[in-house]
Amino acid sequence: MNTLQGQISNIQVNGSLALVSTRINPIDFTAIVIETPETADYLKIGNTIHVLFKETEVVIATETSKNISLQNQIPGTVTQLKKGTLLSRLTIDTMVGDIVSVITTNAIDQLNITEGTKVTAMIKTNEILLQQ
Repeated sequence: MNTLQGQISNIQVNGSLALVSTRINPIDFTAIVIETPETADYLKIGNTIHVLFKETEVVIATETSKNISLQNQIPGTVTQLKKGTLLSRLTIDTMVGDIVSVITTNAIDQLNITEGTKVTAMIKTNEILLQQ
């Protein structure tokens, strides 16, 4: 599980849902949660929070476009690559810390990813968990 720590920088509420932005310098991560500041004490701007996401939920791109719906995009460099028969594990050095991704070995080969490759790690807003 990837775990990063930051501070809540913005909260947008609609009904029982909240879109929460957490600043992990200099990047804002967004997560959608089924809670609001009225139902969860931890949802307050300025509060320190942990941002968690599974390694299998990290999408990897070698070239990115602004025309993509994934809001959580973190550029970095592959520092470790452990290739398996079916799955491979990448460690990516980013400005918010190391992020680990597990993707298929076929994808590694198709994208020509090796240690030192510049990539962008991307996580959907509904795949991010928040924890106090």
